[in-house]
Amino acid sequence: MDSSWPRPSRRTAELIRDVAERLVASSETAIDELTAASHEAAEYRAVLKDPQLVAADRRMNRTNLLHWLSANLQDPGARVAPSADPDILQFARDLVRRGLDMHDLGAWRGAQHGGWSAWVDECFAVTSDLDELRDLMKVSERSMSTFIDDSIAALDEYVERERAELTKGASAERHSTVQLLLEGAPISRTRAESRLGYALTGSHVAAIFWSDSADDSAGLDGAAEAVMRVCGATRRLTLNASVAALWVWLAADAVPSAEVVQAAMTGRPGIRVAFGRPAKDLEGFRRSHLDAATAQRVLARVGSTRKVVRYEDIALVSVLSADMAQADQFVAETLGELATADAALRETVVTYVQERFNASATAEHLYTHRSTVERRLARADQLLPVPLAENAASVVAALMLVQLRD
Repeated sequence: MDSSWPRPSRRTAELIRDVAERLVASSETAIDELTAASHEAAEYRAVLKDPQLVAADRRMNRTNLLHWLSANLQDPGARVAPSADPDILQFARDLVRRGLDMHDLGAWRGAQHGGWSAWVDECFAVTSDLDELRDLMKVSERSMSTFIDDSIAALDEYVERERAELTKGASAERHSTVQLLLEGAPISRTRAESRLGYALTGSHVAAIFWSDSADDSAGLDGAAEAVMRVCGATRRLTLNASVAALWVWLAADAVPSAEVVQAAMTGRPGIRVAFGRPAKDLEGFRRSHLDAATAQRVLARVGSTRKVVRYEDIALVSVLSADMAQADQFVAETLGELATADAALRETVVTYVQERFNASATAEHLYTHRSTVERRLARADQLLPVPLAENAASVVAALMLVQLRD
């Protein structure tokens, strides 16, 4: 990249290759470390609230680390050109859509510190000679820091082009208006409605549609249209939050069951949706979306693959899963062997409590015999540390978390 760039000695080049090979072999651990370091910046909270952006951020860190390591395996200590991987450019576009700035977030410097820490550990593992260590670390630090500087500069230029393009159309005005509403900023109803082309009076149901793969994102709008119909809405506001996500508001006052929504989305296996609670007017527009975002985060936090989730169904799980270590302990202590029992047995317990401890109503709900329900309940009591009747609320809460993971 630069003919004037100083070349390392043969021994230093050998050591750089050794360190790079060791880090490639343990790259996933190193990526976790540098991603965690990049997330320490207070300004990064805006990204951490969105599971999709968190996943995209990790992919970006992985791409950059492996790009730099591969370059140093081929040409140790060289000046490494910035990566132009599509994942990085897409992440930048998505941040621009949200009104965020990659450079201001401080993530790059955090990632650099995390990557450098992992590199230094491996440097001490390949040699104990102080002169070799000194030259190895000087050469590799110059290569890594220059790579980060060049990457920031290249991406800043790309981001500015994207931002200029985005601000040309009506889409930018819609995005900025929605951000003002979500932040609770003072903006008149009339002005907001004019910009959005969507009435803010009445009841709103917010939904976030997303796909875990960009290959499935073409079906997002069709999924939103199908869900609008089953919600009984005649109009919706749709915002492209990223290449693989839509933010949607429906003029509706109720959300159908998850089963009804999933049936409406048949034929779109890669699409997922999280709903907020119905709420009214400007504050309802904001609150319902925040509910939907919380529901989406809960799925990511517990590792759930559920396709449809409503906030009202996981509100308690949201609180329980704020600390996953404590949540796991709560489940283990509350459920005992029931935690890993047959799914039908666990579903019977939840339904029985929801049906106010009525075995007949439970049997009707589950399309089974009352005697089957009673046998399952008796078996559940054998597996539980404390009988269901004495600890029903905690048992159901723990089972809801287990079911969400299933």
